[in-house]
Amino acid sequence: MTDSHQQRLIVGISGATGIVYAARALTVLRSLGIETHLIVSRAADLTRAYETDLSKEDLASLADHVYNINDVGAPMSSGSFLTLGMLIVPASMRSVAEIATGVTSSLLTRAADVVLKERRRLVLMVRETPLNLIHLRNMATITEAGGIIFPPVPAFYSRPTTLHEVIDQTVGRALDQFGLHTDSYPRWCEGLRQKMARRKE
Repeated sequence: MTDSHQQRLIVGISGATGIVYAARALTVLRSLGIETHLIVSRAADLTRAYETDLSKEDLASLADHVYNINDVGAPMSSGSFLTLGMLIVPASMRSVAEIATGVTSSLLTRAADVVLKERRRLVLMVRETPLNLIHLRNMATITEAGGIIFPPVPAFYSRPTTLHEVIDQTVGRALDQFGLHTDSYPRWCEGLRQKMARRKE
């Protein structure tokens, strides 16, 4: 894999709530110099309008390349398209079910299937609660196939004071899974522990 290929990441956005995580991930990836290939489902486009002030064009402008959800002939539908892997943010239970069964009906789930078969990194920021047994079994199947289930669970040890800080921590931890590190959030380390200790004094 060449250096340029190592800097590609596929980003999928499904219709689950939490599209703000996707927008922030694309922004951070651009700041890191990572080439992004974006796939947005039809349901995700509706969620964008419900949850944000971003237009369709605004969201697309955050990525380097954007593909139609029905374009199953797009580059990432083939394993010869070399990438770091794929982040689906957020990942709906429908997308999880398609990936788990291998019955892919769109470019988003086809790309995820390719990432798994090529043994690349697939990270799913799943958004659903409560979870039923079907959800859990599908996520277990994906985990057994090499995928990473990464619910956007906030951490409070850094005592975030804004929603933006909560989002940054979650996005940063998700990107860690690809070996992409950002300083946009505080990590649990000696520095943070010392800071917390001083607060208690």
